[in-house]
Amino acid sequence: MSLYAISDLHLSLGTEKSMEIFPGWENYIYLLEKNWHATVKNEDTVVICGDISWSMRINETFKDFEFLNSLPGEKILLKGNHDYWWSTNKKIEDFFQKNKFKNFKILHNNCIESQGFAICGTRGWTTRLKDEHDDKIINRELIRLNLSLKSCKNNKLTKIVFLHYPPVYFKETTKIIDFLHDNKIKYCYYGHIHSKDSSKYISSQVIKGIKCELVSCDYLKFKPKLVDI
Repeated sequence: MSLYAISDLHLSLGTEKSMEIFPGWENYIYLLEKNWHATVKNEDTVVICGDISWSMRINETFKDFEFLNSLPGEKILLKGNHDYWWSTNKKIEDFFQKNKFKNFKILHNNCIESQGFAICGTRGWTTRLKDEHDDKIINRELIRLNLSLKSCKNNKLTKIVFLHYPPVYFKETTKIIDFLHDNKIKYCYYGHIHSKDSSKYISSQVIKGIKCELVSCDYLKFKPKLVDI
């Protein structure tokens, strides 16, 4: 049994917006499905770090989640900046239950124990803070991340943090990095960054003792990444 991570699927099976207009995204649904089946087993878990669907409302995501439901493994979902369909936990869970979509869990103000790890996280926010509005949002995300970490009931488990926004962008870091350091977190996985910028990243950065890994879908060539710690 293994833990994987991937982000920014940008599914649009129920809408007319497709990522195939961007370089490197040709046949991405086919590649994602093929690589997922070749990598993930039914007993595995995959954390999806946001930007899951382009749909604007929960009911419009049916075909996207039908597709994800057909793929092996348990899926843990984290909100991204483009997940406008995301509403309350209850509405999302009711939608899954109504459509008999199984093996989905929501990571939001909570901790999920899976594959021998404590999975924590939040959306995060940009490193490029411009005004009090940005500062307010990042402080709110820190509250959510703290709730997630404090929700862990088994302190013997290694805590891994998953974010949508990167905790570091080039040499700019957010308050989240300091918070992770203060809470002795050693591993962080994130998305949001796509091919035009990802070339400026290495596959792994260690910042203040924290191993930070980019898992955006196109950066990974549409193959879930094994969380290997």
